[in-house]
Amino acid sequence: MKTSCRHLSSWDAAARLARETQQRGGTVVFTNGVFDLLHPGHVGYLADARAMGSLLIVAINDDSSVRANKGPDRPLNPEHERAEVLLALASVDVVIVFHHPTPHEVIGAIQPDVLVKGEDWGADAIVGRDIVERRGGKVVRLPLEAGLSTTELIRRVRSVGSMRQSKG
Repeated sequence: MKTSCRHLSSWDAAARLARETQQRGGTVVFTNGVFDLLHPGHVGYLADARAMGSLLIVAINDDSSVRANKGPDRPLNPEHERAEVLLALASVDVVIVFHHPTPHEVIGAIQPDVLVKGEDWGADAIVGRDIVERRGGKVVRLPLEAGLSTTELIRRVRSVGSMRQSKG
């Protein structure tokens, strides 16, 4: 069951869409993250998450929570641009922005059937696991591609920039 919905959404609208999808027998998949510099690891991860259901909702941290979690130099791209890039992917149906340190509250609002995180998250550290499993849903940890991370990409770009400055 493919949904035709592809948009930046409010929590309430995303929750309504999730309920409608579930009432039609569909499976709602949820994941979250910063998604600052989209790379092939993200693209594969999101495609794999989407394959687990009929609707993929991606929640992204707002800019202030990214700074709190990642430091003052992040995000490199503001939340509305990160959302726009994610929505360009065929695998992503809905993007929502959350303004809290963790996505627990938004997961409570959405009530997904499947919660997906990368396997860099310990099973017991996955925020929202309690909500999803209490409803009979499942939590899936996906493998990450070695060497593909935003932090590594930023490090490589800065390294190239430093080399160019030292040659100049």
